[in-house]
Amino acid sequence: MSKMPETTMADLSLADKTAVRKSSVIARRFSDVSTCSFSSACFTGTSEEDDVSPKDVKQVNTRGSNDFCVKNIGKAGFGRREIAIAEQEMPGIMALRKRAADDKPLLNAKIVGCTHINAQTAVLIETLMQMGASIRWASCNIFSTQNAVAAALAEAGVPIFAWRGETEEEFWWCLDKCIHSEGWQPNLILDDGGDATHLMLKKYPEYFKSIKGIVEESLTGVHRLYQMSKAGKLTVPAINVNDSVTKNKFDTYYTARDSILDSLKRTTDIMFGGKQVVVCGYGDVGKGCAEALRGQGCIVYITEVDPICALQAAMNGFRVVRLAEVIRTVDVVVSATGNKHVVTRDHMNRMKNGCILCNMGHAISEIDVSSLHTPEMTWQHVRSQVDHIIWPDGKMIILLAEGRLVNLSCSTVSSFVVSVASSTQALALIELFSSPGRYKSDVYLLPKKMDEYVAGLHLSSFDAKLTELTTAQSKFLGLNKAGPFKANYYRY
Repeated sequence: MSKMPETTMADLSLADKTAVRKSSVIARRFSDVSTCSFSSACFTGTSEEDDVSPKDVKQVNTRGSNDFCVKNIGKAGFGRREIAIAEQEMPGIMALRKRAADDKPLLNAKIVGCTHINAQTAVLIETLMQMGASIRWASCNIFSTQNAVAAALAEAGVPIFAWRGETEEEFWWCLDKCIHSEGWQPNLILDDGGDATHLMLKKYPEYFKSIKGIVEESLTGVHRLYQMSKAGKLTVPAINVNDSVTKNKFDTYYTARDSILDSLKRTTDIMFGGKQVVVCGYGDVGKGCAEALRGQGCIVYITEVDPICALQAAMNGFRVVRLAEVIRTVDVVVSATGNKHVVTRDHMNRMKNGCILCNMGHAISEIDVSSLHTPEMTWQHVRSQVDHIIWPDGKMIILLAEGRLVNLSCSTVSSFVVSVASSTQALALIELFSSPGRYKSDVYLLPKKMDEYVAGLHLSSFDAKLTELTTAQSKFLGLNKAGPFKANYYRY
C-alpha cells in the first residue's frame, strides 16, 4: 500500500488555512476550559490531583489575606462564574439579599457554617455577609466541595477551609480552624449534619455562652439535636430547618428527584430502562428518587419501616419489600433513610455481580462500608468517586462516593430548589439573632408564616399569581387575609 503524502499549511488554500487556524484556537480554548474549569468544579473530575495537602501550601489572595485553606486560589475566576450562574437561578435568596441589604439584620452576627460548599452555598454565604454577618465556613462532606467555588470565596475575603477529597483528619482540622480563631468567637451556628455543634460542644464548650442559636438542615443533625435536648445537654435554642415545609417538600424532594439520575449517569454511564432498583426509605428523599427512576423505565422496589410511608409507596404503585427478598436480583441499591447499617455486609455478599450501591441519605453510616475493608476484599479505584469492590471469587459491586451522600459528591443540584432552602436558613438565622429570649433551650420549627413567605419569594419565577381571599371568605375560614393559611399541624 502506498503511503499518503503529508499535507502542509503551504499546500492549503487561504480559506482552508483560515479554517485550520480557527479550529486550533477553539481547541486551545476548549483545552484551557476543560483543564481549568471543569476539573476544578465538576463533580466527576478527580479529587486526587496531587499528594500535597492544601494545609501544607501557603496561599495568599489578592487582598493579602491568608485566612483560608483551599485547593488552589488561582481557580477563583472560574468559581466566580459558577456563582454568577447560580445567582440567576436563585430568585428567593437574591430577593432577600436585596431587601435586607440596607437593614443589615445580621449586623454583629458571627456565624460558623458547616455545610456543603458549592456555587449555591456561596450565594447564601455572600447574602449573609451583605446582611451584616461575619462568617467562617467549612464543608460538611469531604467529597462535595467545588474547589473553584471555594477559591472564589477565599479570593473575596471569606475565611473558608475546605477542598474536595479531604481526609478525615483534614476535615476536623478545617472545622476547628473555622470555630476557633484568635479575636473571633461565633454567636450563631449553621450546621448540616451536626458536626460543628458536636466539635464545639466537645472542644470549646465555653463558646456556647455566646451562642444565640443553632440552625440545622439535615435529618442526621436534627436527630442529634433532639437527643441533646432529651438528655438536657442542649443549652441554646435550635431551629430545625429540615422539617420546615419549604425544605422537605421542595428542596429535599425535588433535589433528590433531579440529582439521583445525574449521579448514577455521570459515575456509571448506566441505561436506566428495565433496570431493577431498590430504594431503601420512602421519605421525601426516597419519594424523589423512586419517582425519577420509575420515570426512566426502572422497576422500583421500596423498603420501609414506617407503615404510613409504606402505604404511600404501595398506593403509588411501588412494591414494598424487605431488602433480603430482592438483594440477589436488583441492579441498583439506593439508601435514603438517615439510619445506620441499612445495607449490611451480608446484603453486599449476596448482591449480583455489577450491582451499583449508593447512598442518598446524609449519614455515612447507612451502608456498612467499614465491613468491606478486610484483607480478602480488593478495592479497585476506577474513577473519581467510583470503586469496584471485588470478592475472592471475582464477584464485583460498584460503590459510589465511598457510601457518602452521592448527589453532592458525584453530581450537581438544582440552584432553584436550593434557593428555597437557603432562604429558609437565612430567615432562621435572622429569627434567632434578632429575638434574644424568645426561644428556650429546645428545638423549634420555623413559624408557618415564614414558610409561606419563602414560597412567595419564588412564585414570580413562574409568573404565578395568588388568589386573594375576600373579607367574607377570610371570616368564614377564620383566617387572616395575609396568612398563615394552614395550621401548624397541617400536612402538605
